[in-house]
Amino acid sequence: MLKLFKNLGKREWFFFALAICFILGQVWLDLKMPDYMSEITVLVQSEGSSMKDILINGGFMLLCALGSLISSFLVGYFASNIAATFSKNTRKKLFVKVENMAMEDIKKFQTSSLITRTTNDITQVEMLIGMGMQLLIRAPITAIWAITKILNKNFTWSSLTAVAVVILLSVIITLMFIVLPRFKIVQKLIDNLNGVTRENLQGIRVIRAFNAENYQEEKFAKANNELTNLQLFNQRMFAILSPIMYLVMNGLALSIYFVGAYLIKEAMLTDKLALFGDMIVFSSYSMQVIMSFLMLAMIFMILPRAEVSAKRINEVLDTEEKIKDGKISENKTEEIGTIEFKNVSFKYPDAEEYLLKNISFEVQKGETVAFLGSTGSGKSTLIHLIPRFYDVTDGSILVDGVDVKDYTLNSLRDKIGFVPQKAVLFHGSVDYNVSFGAHHASISKEKIKEAIEVAQAKDFVEKMEGKYDAEIAQGGSNISGGQKQRLAIARAIAKDPEIYIFDDSFSALDYKTDATLRKELKKYTKNATTLIVAQRIGTVLNADKIIVLEHGECVGMGTHEELLKTCKVYQEIAYSQVTKEELENA
Repeated sequence: MLKLFKNLGKREWFFFALAICFILGQVWLDLKMPDYMSEITVLVQSEGSSMKDILINGGFMLLCALGSLISSFLVGYFASNIAATFSKNTRKKLFVKVENMAMEDIKKFQTSSLITRTTNDITQVEMLIGMGMQLLIRAPITAIWAITKILNKNFTWSSLTAVAVVILLSVIITLMFIVLPRFKIVQKLIDNLNGVTRENLQGIRVIRAFNAENYQEEKFAKANNELTNLQLFNQRMFAILSPIMYLVMNGLALSIYFVGAYLIKEAMLTDKLALFGDMIVFSSYSMQVIMSFLMLAMIFMILPRAEVSAKRINEVLDTEEKIKDGKISENKTEEIGTIEFKNVSFKYPDAEEYLLKNISFEVQKGETVAFLGSTGSGKSTLIHLIPRFYDVTDGSILVDGVDVKDYTLNSLRDKIGFVPQKAVLFHGSVDYNVSFGAHHASISKEKIKEAIEVAQAKDFVEKMEGKYDAEIAQGGSNISGGQKQRLAIARAIAKDPEIYIFDDSFSALDYKTDATLRKELKKYTKNATTLIVAQRIGTVLNADKIIVLEHGECVGMGTHEELLKTCKVYQEIAYSQVTKEELENA
């Protein structure tokens, strides 16, 4: 928990110091009021007392109450300001951390859990800071100060107060041991609920198509009920606390008055008035002690869950970055657009078998290289190693003659225009999405229109309401799969990179659009290096080099004509899609 406080700046620590000062002032004012009450009690009972003295003491009580109210307001303001700033800084830090995480770490934490940690978990800690800072500081100060006030007043009354405190502490500690382990489970169940909800929303079309609404409702109900039942148990445990607290508090007050009545009855006439005043003061201070523990109990209702949330946040923040940034930000060689794989092997962490084995090839500037192979052969994984979504396990990858690990991630990825297998679009306009890879403001309208035209997206974009300013929904859910792919390709084109990487990015296009797009793309990217992962033979026919993968190994490399003669795997893929005559005439 304390590790997270480093997200607070000097301004927040200054507010914290001010809050402590005002809390001390508030406690002093609250504890001063019983003294004036005692004076008023004595004055009321004493003969010859003037109304003026009573009113003066009453006025001081009102001033104390007003000062306490103002102090409470200021402490609340400072606490909420500190909590909100903490939340903002931590949320930003967490978001940036996730942005820079290796893909394997994102998969380890899971998307739904990362969302929960960025939202719900931070909110739990924010609540603790907002409420806890006031109560956690005020309660012990009040309790200690009040105890010192009553310590030598009366042994019997002090003993009763001590017994009440022991009972409260026993109840609080017992509840903590019961509830604390369950709060960690609560946060995991929230992760699970978020995951089920997210899965349901993303797959809503498939769910409806298969009439699986009831199945999904049952799945959601199961996750929801697990969370609800656990929360009900926790709340029932805490519900026990409130009546016990008030029972102890009222029982203590009754005990003090009962003992006081006996002591006053047995006392000498001259001591009765002083004893009565002491009883009133002691009762007030003992209530302050009990109220302090009541405040601590409120904190203990928030603290366990906030503690669990803080650990979950720190788990993400403390995750070591596996993809280390290099130092080279500018290309100091004359090579541009070249790629070389040197005996590259790769396996996922904790995996026993290599996914890619001893891959070596070179790509020169302006060349088009295609990767072909059956599903699971490692095509996508291979090209993901270039922008360092993963790092190679063995061997090395050179871009422009420099190992990719030596580049800063920004400079390396600035060289690459990447189109993923599943087209990803963001909420915003068509312009916004196409200019995304070129940092938005640094690209002209003309360049955007040109990129859209090359990507064969002009026809449907100009039919949309608003044309280039037309709204794209989150994930591109308001356009078709083929339209999403073309806008994703336009985004890479608009970036005008040295190297284009197309990860099976033409699969949603019809054959005519595919052919036209590749033809226009070839003209536009003639000075750039192009890497294409494809399933269709038609997409790779005219590549300068085709690399065939099978079970993570390179089993063939050459042109279409060469591989038809020399590579059995390529032949099988080719003849499964088109006839021998069509291939010979291609």
